[in-house]
Amino acid sequence: VQLLESGGGLVQPGGSLRLSCAASGFTFSRYAMSWVRQAPGKGPEWVSGINSGGSTTYSADSVKGRFTISRDNAENTLYLQMNSLKPEDTALYYCARGSATTLYNMDYRGKGTLVTVSS
Repeated sequence: VQLLESGGGLVQPGGSLRLSCAASGFTFSRYAMSWVRQAPGKGPEWVSGINSGGSTTYSADSVKGRFTISRDNAENTLYLQMNSLKPEDTALYYCARGSATTLYNMDYRGKGTLVTVSS
């Protein structure tokens, strides 16, 4: 199982980024997936999740209305569109397999991509 994130970087407050997670080594379309973030000095925070077919999504209150999760099962790729970014969104973002709604029951994760929101 491999999960490889990309798309992070430095962005000004109010800006946008689109993260991608390329999955390989397993049948991607059979698994719920999530994005999780970890800010410096803090524990992991579940951000957003999606069911295996892509029909149902979930988001933490802190990002609801600003972030959108999606997936392309034909391309084995998970996405996170992040708009109206705030400094408090600064974190290492990684994708994880196994749950769409919680940090628990996730069995694999990627190494992450760093998002920095600063002027």
